[in-house]
Amino acid sequence: MCLNQILDGLEQNNSTGAQAFDHARRGFLEWAMSVAGPVTPGVARAALADPAAIAAESAAAQAFVSYLEQACRGAQLHRPRRGRARLLH
Repeated sequence: MCLNQILDGLEQNNSTGAQAFDHARRGFLEWAMSVAGPVTPGVARAALADPAAIAAESAAAQAFVSYLEQACRGAQLHRPRRGRARLLH
């Protein structure tokens, strides 16, 4: 299912609060599974640039857009600290 179809469905959804986030999460997972190739921060940025994402109004559609924004950040992996024993002794 394409991004516009998912957002159209979410726009027609009248749910609020936790229910809106549940619908948005399902929509995000459906979108991620329908993307050809890996879902990277660049793919999420391209989805955010879509006019339908920019014009999101319902609570569920706005929650979906927030999931896309989180996907733009990607994973923040940190290297483990070294020298901890030296600091303790």
